[in-house]
Amino acid sequence: MPVAPVRVLYAVPVECVRLAPEKVIKVTQIGSPIGRQAYQRDTLKGLGLNKLHRSRVLEDTPAVRGMIDRVMHLLRIEPAA
Repeated sequence: MPVAPVRVLYAVPVECVRLAPEKVIKVTQIGSPIGRQAYQRDTLKGLGLNKLHRSRVLEDTPAVRGMIDRVMHLLRIEPAA
């Protein structure tokens, strides 16, 4: 009996995928998570931010926008250049 080939999928970091400029946003942490509620600290970690003035270029998806809305007061959002 023939065996179907196994397909292996590898996760690729968002930074490695080239996207159209309007599909990405730059998020910079400008507020400290110290003294914030646990869900806000966890949301910052989910966005890949853990220290002040660190920036990430993220896909502009509804999921990412929802995370940004929860901690908008701790972030600066810019279009990716």
